[in-house]
Amino acid sequence: MKGLGARGLGSEEPTAAPVGRVSVETRWAAILAGGDGTRLRTFTRQLTGDDRPKQFCRILDGATLLDQTRRRVERSVRADKTLIVVTRAHEEYYAPLMRELGPGALVVQPENRGTAPAILYTLERLRLVAPEASVAFFPSDHYVADDDRFMAHVDAAFVAVAARPGRIVLLGVEPDRPETEYGWIEPGAAEPGERDGTPVLTVRRFWEKPPRQVAAQLQAKGCLWNSFVMVSRVATLWSALGRTVPELVRAFVPLHRFLGSALEASIARAVYSRLSSTDFSRRVLAESAGHLAVLPVRGVAWNDLGEPGRVIETRRAVASRLAALA
Repeated sequence: MKGLGARGLGSEEPTAAPVGRVSVETRWAAILAGGDGTRLRTFTRQLTGDDRPKQFCRILDGATLLDQTRRRVERSVRADKTLIVVTRAHEEYYAPLMRELGPGALVVQPENRGTAPAILYTLERLRLVAPEASVAFFPSDHYVADDDRFMAHVDAAFVAVAARPGRIVLLGVEPDRPETEYGWIEPGAAEPGERDGTPVLTVRRFWEKPPRQVAAQLQAKGCLWNSFVMVSRVATLWSALGRTVPELVRAFVPLHRFLGSALEASIARAVYSRLSSTDFSRRVLAESAGHLAVLPVRGVAWNDLGEPGRVIETRRAVASRLAALA
């Protein structure tokens, strides 16, 4: 991807699907790395000596969280078909990536306006270069104990989307506590026509950051954490945004015709200057239950590293596991 502009990203080559089934879907991925990491600012400042966001920090081992996510994603999606969404204020931290990958690999937001604009900007790029593709979105600040096993579920989600193009397939992690800071997914029945293997379930309801008593009830009922890793067709996600946040989609209309041009950055600044912060989970997923499916992820330790207590707990778990292997 090095040296390519937005209009030269990748090539439309079919990617073989796993688990013995053939798919003509072209796989893309997008890593969301534009957050400011304010809740971890004190911790990361002590770690690095500056105010870089957590995704650019070496929190768990010798690699940054973003680089760990990139390595994980490459198990399922080619590196030259992976976009990384960043924010202009963090340029000093992502500049090495630009030199390594070329500017076409980055979706540079003028400002952080939440996950919905970040996803929409990415879809704008993909509608230009790969409108028929399926895309997997990944946050850049998660801990996954077993990358191979986790990404096997992503492979299965790509296969599920190939079979049912109108679905957004979420990876739902089996919980080990009644967490109040995560979104929860209440699964329904198995999708019609699903075969043996990794089940894909309908979504009965989406719960965003419930109080502890409700979270405990959800855990007891077999509900799942929303990992915010999701796979869908580009067109399906675009339709979901248009249905739930049409004003946001309209705001991006002026940007579309300038993608890949010298004017893209200035038009994007004008668009973002008028945006309010919009959360994809609350505004899109929570209003789209009938269009969602969930693929349960069991037996894989997972954490969202968005809160100091979870970071400390995860660092201890990783150190303990490494000590046991020594």
